Amino acid sequence: MDGPDISVDLCGVLMENPVILASGVLGETGPSLLEALEGGAGAVVTKSIGPSPREGHPNPTVVTLGDSLLNAMGLPNPGMEAYAEELEWLRQRQGSKAPVFASVFGASPDEYAEVAARLAPLVDGIELNLSCPHAKGLGAEMGGDPAMLEQVVRAVVDTTDLPVLAKLTPNTGDIGALASAAERGGASGLVAVNTLQGMVVDVEMAAPALANSHGGLSGDALRPVGVRCVHEIAGMTSLPVVGVGGISNHIHALEYIMAGATAVQVGTAIRTDGPQLLGRIATDLRDWLVDHDHSSLADVRGILVGGGHR
Repeated sequence: MDGPDISVDLCGVLMENPVILASGVLGETGPSLLEALEGGAGAVVTKSIGPSPREGHPNPTVVTLGDSLLNAMGLPNPGMEAYAEELEWLRQRQGSKAPVFASVFGASPDEYAEVAARLAPLVDGIELNLSCPHAKGLGAEMGGDPAMLEQVVRAVVDTTDLPVLAKLTPNTGDIGALASAAERGGASGLVAVNTLQGMVVDVEMAAPALANSHGGLSGDALRPVGVRCVHEIAGMTSLPVVGVGGISNHIHALEYIMAGATAVQVGTAIRTDGPQLLGRIATDLRDWLVDHDHSSLADVRGILVGGGHR
């Protein structure tokens, strides 16, 4: 395509643009992933998949807060065997060559490795959900401990030759320690960040608005936290970082990229703007580069952490 180069090499996975569908949005089925790819995504990440079916939390699971959301889904998913069929469907019908990453979780390093091994033949990379804040014994409860995080990453890296990216939690006093643990475990890259723990109260009912009481905050309110985390991580590691949290336009994407992100993920905004938002952000990124006399996204990537391509 003519114009500035916005293609990305993410851990050896080539993408036509840096805009990725985040896990948890449009990733429930093969057709929904295909919808995101047809909407212009440079890559897609599946819903987080565990070793066996899981129902998640009871309703209500979502509270809308303007341009933000508080959710406590509880990692509902059909399990790795059923989801493998969705990925097989996608691979048979996918006209685009855009990459697919599988988001996986488990209750132990061995379970993470088991799910990754099952889905690896059907995807281009693995994202480890080490950061979901509303599933007891899973996600952030494992990924918030650097030693456990390192064990999980190493177990998966030892299982597959695919790139393995660790998705980190912002619910920590030292995200740098988590990034370092992932790097020691052999991660190919990092994703920052998952949702921020929060709570909303229904004052008329004098009760939490979510059945699970606490949930994860995503959308616009999360963006400054996400950008800060990416900036901190990018300044201390040579691993590529994917920025996620509160992105709904190309300016938001550029915040993350200038702070050091190689690519970005979009999630919450798709609920209102649809999957076409992914392609629109990519197009607007290219137009912005033209308007500012840049030939490549690499010209602005990481300029707030010393410049250069990350």
